Amino acid sequence: MARADEYAPERRFVPFRFTVRLADEGGKVICGGSFSEATGLEATMTPRTIREGGRNWGAVQRAGPVAFGTVVLKRGMTAGDDLSKWFDLTTRLAGYGTRLNGTIEVVDRAAFNTTTKAATPHVLLTWNLHNAMPVKFKGADLNSTASQVAVEEVHLVHEGLTLARAED
Repeated sequence: MARADEYAPERRFVPFRFTVRLADEGGKVICGGSFSEATGLEATMTPRTIREGGRNWGAVQRAGPVAFGTVVLKRGMTAGDDLSKWFDLTTRLAGYGTRLNGTIEVVDRAAFNTTTKAATPHVLLTWNLHNAMPVKFKGADLNSTASQVAVEEVHLVHEGLTLARAED
């Protein structure tokens, strides 16, 4: 499987602004890559409306269940075939929906490192996905006249989403 440093932002091309790492319960990085687009980072709470007798001004609004959007990672590069192997394990090889916890790091590649006097990637913020599972994997079209990326799309469903700011 993959080494943790294979998914480090400094090892990726400039167009890829999002580094994704997916790890097991013990924190061991299983797969990941760098992507140029990440969508679906959303959570929607459906409020519960309670009507009370004698309360004519309006109903009481209470917090209800939360639904999370499908995270779509587009146009990515990986160090190997770990993402497709995870999809295969989940869907075909009796993995029964093998879940991983993931991080999506938003990287600022133009940040200047005062210690090394060089431009180095800097993590601006991190999205954490809890119990993620792949539901779609799309490889790049094979065309000898075009320069394509290794992974066109990966769709992930998950059971929780949190945002963490990077420490300066």
